[in-house]
Amino acid sequence: MSGLTAALAQFASQPNFAPLPARVVEIVQSGFIDTIGTLLAGRDEPVVRIAQAMVADKQSSLREATLLWGPAQASASDAALVNATAGHALDFDDVALGGHPSTVLVPAVLAAGQHVGASGDQVLRAYLIGYEVWAELFVREKDAYHLKGWHPTAVLGTVGASAAVAHLYGLSTAHCQHVIALAASMASGLVANFGTMTKPLHAGRAASCAIEAVRWVQKGLTAAPDALEHAAGYLSALSPHGAVDRTSAVGDLGQRFRILESGLSIKKYPTCYATHRVIDGVLDLCAQHRIGLQEVAQVHTHIGVAQASMLRNHQPQTGLEAKFSMEFAVAACLVRGKVGLAELNDDFVQHSAVKDAMGKVKISTVDTQCNIEPVFAMHDRVQLQLHNGTLLDSGDIRFARGNAMLPLRDADLQAKFMDCVQDAPLDGAALFSQLSDLSAQVDVLFAPTHQ
Repeated sequence: MSGLTAALAQFASQPNFAPLPARVVEIVQSGFIDTIGTLLAGRDEPVVRIAQAMVADKQSSLREATLLWGPAQASASDAALVNATAGHALDFDDVALGGHPSTVLVPAVLAAGQHVGASGDQVLRAYLIGYEVWAELFVREKDAYHLKGWHPTAVLGTVGASAAVAHLYGLSTAHCQHVIALAASMASGLVANFGTMTKPLHAGRAASCAIEAVRWVQKGLTAAPDALEHAAGYLSALSPHGAVDRTSAVGDLGQRFRILESGLSIKKYPTCYATHRVIDGVLDLCAQHRIGLQEVAQVHTHIGVAQASMLRNHQPQTGLEAKFSMEFAVAACLVRGKVGLAELNDDFVQHSAVKDAMGKVKISTVDTQCNIEPVFAMHDRVQLQLHNGTLLDSGDIRFARGNAMLPLRDADLQAKFMDCVQDAPLDGAALFSQLSDLSAQVDVLFAPTHQ
């Protein structure tokens, strides 16, 4: 088959995977663990309640998939909408390929998988299809989507997830081609909405649209056979400077696993990933030199241009706004010595000590690009100027802790999961065990004992 859209459709329909390396299975399972953990942690956020209300207003009689791993059910597309929105509501979900793959892919394939009665191994492979399609699209663009205003989680995630869902529904190659092309027209999400309730809805809509695209095509809808690569198509429309590769042949999808190269970066902090290397640097310097807010006169951070464009809130007033503020991230380090869910609330953001600390932060940008995650600089750096004249320097920080190249230990992933689900009315340990052995599960109903 010729053309990018056709090639990705062929892969979605007939992936012909080589035997999956154990490491691939481990990475995918970590994505399911992290997403369901953050989904449950975010289940009571205002945006999630709004999404549930929108679903309830439809008065649909379909009961195809579970909402928020509780007793309530909805159509597969509505379940994906609510669950993916919840997964991204705290901005605590994993990172790769310029965005947040698992918060789109996991809710989409689990909702579709519950509807069709898929096994754990089948949804794991569907996730992998979605990830590899997303990666194929991502590597064709060398410029940062964020600088154009596009949120990759939404615009790449919709298409990647559509391929994954089309595979689960057993669509033919021709039908997969229509699904992918339709999903390309459904994809959207703006960086301008970072720091608002709309950002997590980007993930919800991406997961939901993936399933809706399949439903439309099952009813006979058609779309352009070259929607991705056409001169007036998806990749050209999204491209920041028009330099995207629309013509290169698709290589060895299903044989070479890009997930082994890019992996999944598990977040340690519930803030924009653009802050994480600096947070590590500030916390390390404070711990090493036993200092805090009172000793620090100024904090100078050095980050990439695209990172700075995402961190638009220089004087945040709410916990939601603070997730996209470098000033707040540094302030939380200095005032509390940590950046966790407890710090991301309105009262703490508005505390006088936090506001004072935010005023100490200076941000400079560096024009370098990471060869693994082009949206980030090659390195970040932080310098603390103390009142006594001492200058403390982190040096170049290549990877944040939890990055795919500096991964969390298994015990740390489990600790994050259990922290996320501690208030959920279910048996968190049982759910973690199921997700840790996803490929062996007979189905994906995941009905842990509710407490």
